[in-house]
Amino acid sequence: MSKKSEFYSKLKVQLDDTTSFPADYLYKFIVPTTKNQVTEVEDIFDNRGAVITTKKSKTGRYVSVSIILKIENSDEVISFYKKVEKIEGIISL
Repeated sequence: MSKKSEFYSKLKVQLDDTTSFPADYLYKFIVPTTKNQVTEVEDIFDNRGAVITTKKSKTGRYVSVSIILKIENSDEVISFYKKVEKIEGIISL
């Protein structure tokens, strides 16, 4: 089992143990500003009723992106993480 699939398996168990779905879930990412990564993140969550807030770092090289989204189950939480991980330079918190 790869490290990523092992991580997501553990995350699913933790989410199922600690969260009553449907629930508002908070995603937090650090995104470099070198390209259009912030837009890529916003596009993934667009049209889902997500509340998205951004904050630039002091140097302006990174943007903190917080997203609150109504999620139906742990599999949906993980599916969004998998979509976002494909964005260059993104860090999930």
